[in-house]
Amino acid sequence: MPTRHRHVDFDRLHNFRDLGGYRSADGRTVAWGALYRSDSLGKLAGPAARADWDRFLGLGIRTVIDLRYPWEIEAKGRIPEPERFAYANLSIEHRPYDQAAIDPDTDPWRYLADRFAEVTEDGVDEIRRTIELIAAGPGPTVFHCTSGKDRTGLIAAFVLILLDVSEEEVLADFALTELATTRLTADWHAANPGRTMRWPSYGRAPAQILSLVLADLTTRYGSPAEYLAERVGITPATAARLRDRLLR
Repeated sequence: MPTRHRHVDFDRLHNFRDLGGYRSADGRTVAWGALYRSDSLGKLAGPAARADWDRFLGLGIRTVIDLRYPWEIEAKGRIPEPERFAYANLSIEHRPYDQAAIDPDTDPWRYLADRFAEVTEDGVDEIRRTIELIAAGPGPTVFHCTSGKDRTGLIAAFVLILLDVSEEEVLADFALTELATTRLTADWHAANPGRTMRWPSYGRAPAQILSLVLADLTTRYGSPAEYLAERVGITPATAARLRDRLLR
Protein backbone atom coordinates (compact mmCIF):
# COMPACT_ATOMS: atom_id res chain seq x y z
CA MET A 1 0.00 0.00 0.00
CA PRO A 2 1.55 3.36 -0.98
CA THR A 3 2.61 5.57 1.92
CA ARG A 4 0.23 8.32 0.84
CA HIS A 5 -2.66 6.06 1.88
CA ARG A 6 -1.01 5.16 5.17
CA HIS A 7 -0.70 8.78 6.27
CA VAL A 8 -3.88 10.51 7.43
CA ASP A 9 -3.69 14.18 6.50
CA PHE A 10 -4.19 16.83 9.18
CA ASP A 11 -3.17 20.48 9.33
CA ARG A 12 -1.65 20.38 12.82
CA LEU A 13 -0.74 16.71 13.22
CA HIS A 14 2.31 15.75 11.17
CA ASN A 15 2.84 12.06 11.89
CA PHE A 16 -0.61 10.42 12.07
CA ARG A 17 -0.54 7.01 10.41
CA ASP A 18 -2.73 3.96 9.94
CA LEU A 19 -0.96 0.71 10.83
CA GLY A 20 -3.19 -1.29 8.51
CA GLY A 21 -2.07 -3.29 5.50
CA TYR A 22 1.05 -4.96 6.87
CA ARG A 23 1.12 -8.69 6.21
CA SER A 24 1.50 -11.29 8.94
CA ALA A 25 3.46 -14.48 8.37
CA ASP A 26 0.18 -16.43 8.45
CA GLY A 27 -1.04 -14.61 5.32
CA ARG A 28 -3.48 -12.27 7.04
CA THR A 29 -3.02 -8.50 7.07
CA VAL A 30 -3.44 -5.82 9.71
CA ALA A 31 -6.91 -4.29 9.35
CA TRP A 32 -7.13 -0.74 8.06
CA GLY A 33 -8.83 1.77 10.37
CA ALA A 34 -8.25 -0.31 13.51
CA LEU A 35 -4.97 1.03 14.92
CA TYR A 36 -3.28 4.40 14.47
CA ARG A 37 -0.05 6.01 15.67
CA SER A 38 0.38 9.77 16.04
CA ASP A 39 2.24 12.77 17.31
CA SER A 40 0.67 14.71 20.20
CA LEU A 41 -3.12 14.80 20.10
CA GLY A 42 -2.95 17.90 22.28
CA LYS A 43 -2.54 19.72 18.96
CA LEU A 44 -6.24 19.06 18.30
CA ALA A 45 -7.29 21.58 20.96
CA GLY A 46 -8.52 25.09 20.23
CA PRO A 47 -10.53 26.89 17.53
CA ALA A 48 -7.67 26.74 15.01
CA ALA A 49 -7.78 22.94 15.13
CA ARG A 50 -11.51 22.59 14.52
CA ALA A 51 -11.17 21.03 11.07
CA ASP A 52 -8.57 18.57 12.37
CA TRP A 53 -10.77 17.70 15.33
CA ASP A 54 -13.72 16.96 13.08
CA ARG A 55 -11.50 14.84 10.83
CA PHE A 56 -10.19 12.95 13.87
CA LEU A 57 -13.70 12.27 15.20
CA GLY A 58 -14.64 10.98 11.77
CA LEU A 59 -12.19 8.10 12.21
CA GLY A 60 -14.41 6.64 14.96
CA ILE A 61 -11.56 6.21 17.40
CA ARG A 62 -12.67 4.96 20.82
CA THR A 63 -9.41 4.26 22.68
CA VAL A 64 -6.60 6.80 23.16
CA ILE A 65 -3.27 5.87 24.76
CA ASP A 66 -0.99 8.80 25.65
CA LEU A 67 2.62 7.66 26.11
CA ARG A 68 3.94 11.00 27.39
CA TYR A 69 5.06 11.99 30.88
CA PRO A 70 2.29 13.59 32.97
CA TRP A 71 4.34 16.81 33.05
CA GLU A 72 4.38 16.88 29.25
CA ILE A 73 0.60 16.59 29.24
CA GLU A 74 0.36 19.37 31.81
CA ALA A 75 2.56 21.64 29.68
CA LYS A 76 1.21 20.81 26.20
CA GLY A 77 -2.30 19.51 26.84
CA ARG A 78 -4.04 16.22 26.21
CA ILE A 79 -6.59 15.24 23.62
CA PRO A 80 -9.72 17.44 23.85
CA GLU A 81 -12.71 15.91 25.64
CA PRO A 82 -10.85 12.83 26.92
CA GLU A 83 -14.07 11.64 28.51
CA ARG A 84 -15.33 10.79 25.01
CA PHE A 85 -12.77 7.98 24.82
CA ALA A 86 -11.32 5.11 26.79
CA TYR A 87 -8.28 7.23 27.67
CA ALA A 88 -5.08 6.08 29.38
CA ASN A 89 -1.82 7.88 30.15
CA LEU A 90 0.99 5.30 30.23
CA SER A 91 4.42 6.94 30.27
CA ILE A 92 6.76 4.23 29.00
CA GLU A 93 9.85 6.45 29.30
CA HIS A 94 11.28 7.07 32.78
CA ARG A 95 14.50 9.02 32.08
CA PRO A 96 13.76 12.29 30.29
CA TYR A 97 16.33 13.88 27.97
CA ASP A 98 16.37 16.87 25.62
CA GLN A 99 17.04 15.79 22.04
CA ALA A 100 17.57 19.35 20.84
CA ALA A 101 20.47 19.76 23.31
CA ILE A 102 22.40 16.59 22.39
CA ASP A 103 26.07 17.14 21.52
CA PRO A 104 26.20 17.32 17.69
CA ASP A 105 29.33 15.14 17.72
CA THR A 106 27.43 12.25 19.34
CA ASP A 107 26.74 9.16 17.22
CA PRO A 108 23.02 9.90 16.80
CA TRP A 109 21.65 6.46 16.04
CA ARG A 110 23.62 4.62 18.74
CA TYR A 111 22.67 7.35 21.22
CA LEU A 112 18.97 6.98 20.47
CA ALA A 113 19.17 3.18 20.48
CA ASP A 114 20.65 3.41 23.98
CA ARG A 115 17.75 5.62 25.09
CA PHE A 116 15.34 3.05 23.64
CA ALA A 117 17.18 0.37 25.63
CA GLU A 118 16.46 2.34 28.80
CA VAL A 119 12.76 2.38 27.90
CA THR A 120 12.71 -1.37 27.24
CA GLU A 121 14.01 -1.96 30.77
CA ASP A 122 12.40 0.88 32.77
CA GLY A 123 9.01 0.85 31.08
CA VAL A 124 8.09 -2.82 31.00
CA ASP A 125 4.94 -2.35 33.09
CA GLU A 126 3.64 0.50 30.92
CA ILE A 127 4.62 -1.31 27.72
CA ARG A 128 2.68 -4.39 28.84
CA ARG A 129 -0.38 -2.37 29.83
CA THR A 130 -0.30 -0.46 26.53
CA ILE A 131 -0.24 -3.66 24.49
CA GLU A 132 -2.97 -5.18 26.65
CA LEU A 133 -5.16 -2.11 26.04
CA ILE A 134 -4.58 -2.29 22.30
CA ALA A 135 -5.52 -5.98 22.39
CA ALA A 136 -8.67 -5.32 24.43
CA GLY A 137 -10.03 -2.23 22.68
CA PRO A 138 -12.70 -0.94 22.56
CA GLY A 139 -12.93 0.04 18.93
CA PRO A 140 -10.34 1.76 16.77
CA THR A 141 -7.33 2.79 18.86
CA VAL A 142 -4.62 5.45 18.64
CA PHE A 143 -1.42 5.71 20.66
CA HIS A 144 0.88 8.72 20.65
CA CYS A 145 3.70 10.63 22.31
CA THR A 146 5.00 14.09 21.43
CA SER A 147 6.43 13.63 17.94
CA GLY A 148 5.06 10.15 17.28
CA LYS A 149 8.63 9.06 16.71
CA ASP A 150 10.50 7.27 19.51
CA ARG A 151 8.07 6.08 22.19
CA THR A 152 5.31 5.68 19.63
CA GLY A 153 7.72 4.03 17.22
CA LEU A 154 8.76 1.48 19.82
CA ILE A 155 5.17 0.50 20.67
CA ALA A 156 4.30 0.25 16.96
CA ALA A 157 7.27 -2.04 16.42
CA PHE A 158 6.32 -4.27 19.33
CA VAL A 159 2.70 -4.57 18.16
CA LEU A 160 3.78 -5.45 14.62
CA ILE A 161 6.28 -8.01 15.97
CA LEU A 162 3.52 -9.64 18.01
CA LEU A 163 1.42 -9.74 14.85
CA ASP A 164 4.31 -11.59 13.15
CA VAL A 165 4.94 -8.86 10.58
CA SER A 166 8.36 -9.15 8.93
CA GLU A 167 11.26 -7.17 10.41
CA GLU A 168 11.70 -5.46 7.04
CA GLU A 169 8.21 -3.99 7.26
CA VAL A 170 8.58 -3.16 10.97
CA LEU A 171 11.71 -1.14 10.17
CA ALA A 172 10.06 0.51 7.17
CA ASP A 173 7.10 1.64 9.28
CA PHE A 174 9.45 3.16 11.84
CA ALA A 175 11.33 5.08 9.14
CA LEU A 176 8.16 6.69 7.72
CA THR A 177 8.54 9.35 10.43
CA GLU A 178 11.33 10.74 8.24
CA LEU A 179 8.57 12.18 6.03
CA ALA A 180 7.47 14.33 9.00
CA THR A 181 10.91 15.49 10.17
CA THR A 182 10.80 18.93 8.52
CA ARG A 183 7.43 19.81 10.07
CA LEU A 184 8.38 18.39 13.48
CA THR A 185 11.53 20.51 13.44
CA ALA A 186 9.56 23.60 12.45
CA ASP A 187 7.19 22.98 15.36
CA TRP A 188 10.16 22.86 17.75
CA HIS A 189 11.52 26.18 16.48
CA ALA A 190 8.09 27.80 16.77
CA ALA A 191 7.73 26.59 20.36
CA ASN A 192 11.30 27.54 21.37
CA PRO A 193 12.03 30.97 19.85
CA GLY A 194 14.81 31.74 22.32
CA ARG A 195 16.75 28.49 21.92
CA THR A 196 19.26 27.06 19.49
CA MET A 197 18.84 23.49 18.31
CA ARG A 198 22.30 21.95 18.78
CA TRP A 199 21.57 18.47 17.43
CA PRO A 200 21.26 18.27 13.62
CA SER A 201 19.46 14.89 13.81
CA TYR A 202 16.41 16.22 15.68
CA GLY A 203 13.20 14.67 14.36
CA ARG A 204 15.01 11.95 12.44
CA ALA A 205 13.94 8.30 12.57
CA PRO A 206 16.02 6.19 10.18
CA ALA A 207 15.48 2.44 10.24
CA GLN A 208 19.02 2.02 11.60
CA ILE A 209 17.89 3.15 15.06
CA LEU A 210 15.25 0.46 15.40
CA SER A 211 17.53 -2.10 13.78
CA LEU A 212 20.05 -1.48 16.58
CA VAL A 213 17.28 -1.74 19.21
CA LEU A 214 16.03 -5.07 17.86
CA ALA A 215 19.59 -6.41 17.64
CA ASP A 216 20.20 -5.37 21.26
CA LEU A 217 17.03 -7.19 22.37
CA THR A 218 18.13 -10.27 20.44
CA THR A 219 21.49 -10.21 22.19
CA ARG A 220 19.91 -9.90 25.63
CA TYR A 221 16.82 -12.10 25.26
CA GLY A 222 17.23 -14.23 22.14
CA SER A 223 14.74 -12.22 20.06
CA PRO A 224 12.39 -9.23 20.39
CA ALA A 225 9.47 -11.68 20.68
CA GLU A 226 11.16 -13.44 23.59
CA TYR A 227 11.77 -10.07 25.25
CA LEU A 228 8.06 -9.29 24.97
CA ALA A 229 7.10 -12.65 26.45
CA GLU A 230 9.75 -12.99 29.15
CA ARG A 231 10.58 -9.45 30.24
CA VAL A 232 7.42 -7.52 29.42
CA GLY A 233 5.06 -10.35 30.29
CA ILE A 234 2.91 -10.49 27.17
CA THR A 235 1.02 -13.75 27.64
CA PRO A 236 -0.02 -16.07 24.80
CA ALA A 237 -3.62 -15.09 25.56
CA THR A 238 -2.86 -11.38 25.09
CA ALA A 239 -0.95 -12.07 21.88
CA ALA A 240 -3.88 -14.14 20.59
CA ARG A 241 -6.38 -11.36 21.44
CA LEU A 242 -4.17 -8.84 19.62
CA ARG A 243 -4.05 -11.01 16.52
CA ASP A 244 -7.77 -11.76 16.61
CA ARG A 245 -8.58 -8.08 16.95
CA LEU A 246 -6.21 -6.66 14.34
CA LEU A 247 -5.61 -9.30 11.66
CA ARG A 248 -7.97 -10.01 8.79
